Amino acid sequence: GQAQCWGSSNSGGSCSGLDFAGVTDVYSTFAAFMALNKETGQAQCWGDLGYGGSCSGLDFARVTDVYRTHTAFMALNKETGQAQCWGDLGYGGSCSGLDFAGMTDVYSTYVSFMALNKETGQAQCW
Repeated sequence: GQAQCWGSSNSGGSCSGLDFAGVTDVYSTFAAFMALNKETGQAQCWGDLGYGGSCSGLDFARVTDVYRTHTAFMALNKETGQAQCWGDLGYGGSCSGLDFAGMTDVYSTYVSFMALNKETGQAQCW
């Protein structure tokens, strides 16, 4: 799988050398991209590190949904409630310690996330 990227190389405009074989979804923040194969859990991120341009060391096996703000990504497994966030730590890029079990929906603003369980009314914001 091949792709063409152009624009500012610091903001994801260069993707030469990346292999997009099997990619099922592509997501973006203001200055970074994520290409994910949901079947294998393999992902690649590139662009500005402060906007989520690096996801090395993260495990995307069984990710069901990906959400994003202007500066961060969230990868969620709705079945287990496990999530990973990365990007700008002060603007949604850190969700460690939060439990997403039972959350039915995730929303985002420019720099924040909200996870909601519509049945119980429970919400978490970060």
